[in-house]
Amino acid sequence: MKLSQLLVFFLLLVCSSTHAIANSDTVILVKDARLDVLVNKQAQINKRTAMMTSSGLYKGYRLQVISTPKRDDANQIKSALMNRFPEQKTYTLFQSPNFKVRIGNFLKKEDAEKFRSQLSKFFPKGIYIVEDTIEYTPVEEEID
Repeated sequence: MKLSQLLVFFLLLVCSSTHAIANSDTVILVKDARLDVLVNKQAQINKRTAMMTSSGLYKGYRLQVISTPKRDDANQIKSALMNRFPEQKTYTLFQSPNFKVRIGNFLKKEDAEKFRSQLSKFFPKGIYIVEDTIEYTPVEEEID
């Protein structure tokens, strides 16, 4: 009799423990609040590196004002751009056989388009938006 009572008790114990496990559908997760800070910081880093090339420069846009085989013409246009738009950097590239003069460092194509409309008042023909690696330093809000 004792063995049967022990067996019944064991079966009751097993059944009640499985019943308790089956009814517990709530999981309580306790996490450190610092994890949220780390996740946000990593998201910012991922966003910034998506905007970069493998060499560490940023992907962006510039406006190409002229492409000419004559160095003097390129230098003349570059001087005119520097005098009229001193706040924008100008660049001269040589891609054989042409000299190309580009202006600006724009992250967004929309910003390049706005500046293109200003530029077209003084240089009415042949201004193209081109993808290029640009000089860019993230502002303080983007770093935090």
